[in-house]
Amino acid sequence: MTVAVHVGPEPVPVLVEAVERAGGKAVPLEQAEAIVYYGSDDPAEIRAMIHDGIRWVQLPHAGVERWAAAGVITEQPVFTAAAGAYGPAVAEHALALMLAAARGLHRHARATSWGPNTSKVFAGSTVSIVGFGGIGRALMRMLEPFGCRVLAVTDRGEAPGAAQIVPRARYRETLPEAAYVVVAAPATPQTRGMFGAREFGLMRSDAWLVNVARGGLVVTDDLVDALRAGSIGGAALDVTDPEPLPDGHPLWQLDNVLITPHCANPRDAYWHGLAERVTANVRRFAEGAPLEGVVSPSQGF
Repeated sequence: MTVAVHVGPEPVPVLVEAVERAGGKAVPLEQAEAIVYYGSDDPAEIRAMIHDGIRWVQLPHAGVERWAAAGVITEQPVFTAAAGAYGPAVAEHALALMLAAARGLHRHARATSWGPNTSKVFAGSTVSIVGFGGIGRALMRMLEPFGCRVLAVTDRGEAPGAAQIVPRARYRETLPEAAYVVVAAPATPQTRGMFGAREFGLMRSDAWLVNVARGGLVVTDDLVDALRAGSIGGAALDVTDPEPLPDGHPLWQLDNVLITPHCANPRDAYWHGLAERVTANVRRFAEGAPLEGVVSPSQGF
């Protein structure tokens, strides 16, 4: 069976190749059974493309909160996200941030003269991973050689190798023990602001918050207050709220903060992960098999 797929509204060659590699055929929108979407995040753009013949829409991002909030996500046609496709790349960045924090690179690399050695050993640390999707699972594997004690927050109920597993509703139980709290949960109305003054008050005074998910999961003003007061050890952020972080924002001024500009998923890894997801799902669509990364309209991820 050849799947008729519209790749657009911006027909990126690597995505056309991904469709054809799976035996699909890139066609004009009116002839298509499915859409591999790569364009703006404007919900109206996708909504305008869907016609009665479309049975499946592949979205290009792991996070789909804007489309979910606009009511674009439906049961029919089914929508799939790239959730999990970028897991290893983003997990690698999270690990790099933790290692940098442990070794004090946020201070040592900026120093212009020799000073005291304030670095710590990362191996054997207790790490809370809040969200056990593609990023969390990949990070778990990367932490194995370091002998870290992992506390996994997941509603799936399973995280092989974790010392403790708790559902998302009980994520605060992992905070008092963790030297590093990695935020890897999806952005939904339920997770927005899940890290604020209450949560920082539960964390160790030397603990680091590492956010590679979405900036809105953290209450920025509360984070600034906690960092200034020394309530927590530091924050390593690849995402912020607002984003981009404005010039002159207090987070830029704090010496216990490490910020990267939403670059946890390098462009080559992005295209590779997305192309692999498209190829896999075109094959599955043709075979009538379950698609990878199906988005729940009710949950928004």
